[in-house]
Amino acid sequence: MSLYPGAPYEYSAVGGGLIYTAGACPLDEDGSVVAPGDFERQALQTVENLLAALAERQVGPDALLKTTVFVAGQERADLVRVWDTISPRLGRAPSTLIGVSMLGYTDQLVEIEAIAVLHRPV
Repeated sequence: MSLYPGAPYEYSAVGGGLIYTAGACPLDEDGSVVAPGDFERQALQTVENLLAALAERQVGPDALLKTTVFVAGQERADLVRVWDTISPRLGRAPSTLIGVSMLGYTDQLVEIEAIAVLHRPV
């Protein structure tokens, strides 16, 4: 699965019974960052993109083994807002929440990468 047409990398790969995802980003189907400046809307789009990548491999959020969430924010409250937005959709897999100074796309505030088990049904 490509993140969007023209993406320069694959969105996920399988090895050893695991699914490894590239960092899911708050991009629409055209590859544009959605909702500049809005942590919650970007978090929702990011999690939907991650879940779409998992669904492409025929697994759901219950297959997640580990996530890493990157937030480009100035305040700890920015991280908390993102976590409160995504955690109900991702379940209770171990996760690391990291504040960073910037992410790869202009106006991007959130990114989530994940490892999931391949053979846990949706």
